[in-house]
Amino acid sequence: MLDGATKQAVHEHWDAASCGERYLVGSDDVARFEAQAEARYRLEPFIFEFARFHEGRGRRGLEIGVGLGADFVQWLRAGAHMTGVDLTARAVEQTRERAALYGFRPDVSVADAEDLPFADASFDFVYSWGVLHHSPDTAKAVREVHRVLEPGGTARVMVYHGPSWVGWMLWARHAAAKGTPWRSARDVVAEHLESPGTKVYSVAEAEALFDGFEVRRCEPVLCPADLMLNAPSAKHRGLLDRVAWKLWPRPLVRALGDRFGSFLLIEARKPGGAR
Repeated sequence: MLDGATKQAVHEHWDAASCGERYLVGSDDVARFEAQAEARYRLEPFIFEFARFHEGRGRRGLEIGVGLGADFVQWLRAGAHMTGVDLTARAVEQTRERAALYGFRPDVSVADAEDLPFADASFDFVYSWGVLHHSPDTAKAVREVHRVLEPGGTARVMVYHGPSWVGWMLWARHAAAKGTPWRSARDVVAEHLESPGTKVYSVAEAEALFDGFEVRRCEPVLCPADLMLNAPSAKHRGLLDRVAWKLWPRPLVRALGDRFGSFLLIEARKPGGAR
């Protein structure tokens, strides 16, 4: 039993479909996972530069929110000693299946990011891509990241950024167009983007969230949804969504750069240890 109605709702959302399942296409399991990985890294090529999978070799790593397991398998291929957790059994089983297809026996299990089942200082690095903003108590989850890291260890985390193009799109669709323009973009994101209560952070808010760390990087980047390049999820396939996908001013969005990108890339070091 999960604690709290919001967390239960988050669980139910992601247990219905892991992030990216719409890209699982193909005639067999390997083909389906390869198609999803191709789409993921084509749409979000900056994952490799940010994660730096190659630096994981021989190190103890934790991925929080394994999802379909594409990044987790990248860590395993790089030679990292990886542990993975996810809130849903669906994602854990998908990651196990994927890893097994490539000859790995992954250490993945169901766990809550706000209460990680690991001892203090268990890992050299923690990685989490687009997950912690879904946790009802994101600050508690970040404190857990700090706790399980070795002194000198590094967290690489992506959370959603605001203000952003995605936030404004959702505000136009679900607030302005419905005659409630006083609603904030944050409120609309929490209700309409993905799982209930999804949060966004400014750069300053994210730096405060990682209080106790040495924040080495905290910067927004444009994501596929900012440019409407990704295949829309089931929640965003209405008539207005289709019109927006067709008319969206992608050249203008690109020209204005990453300032209003929806992904916020954070690299933070736990003080102590060897530099």
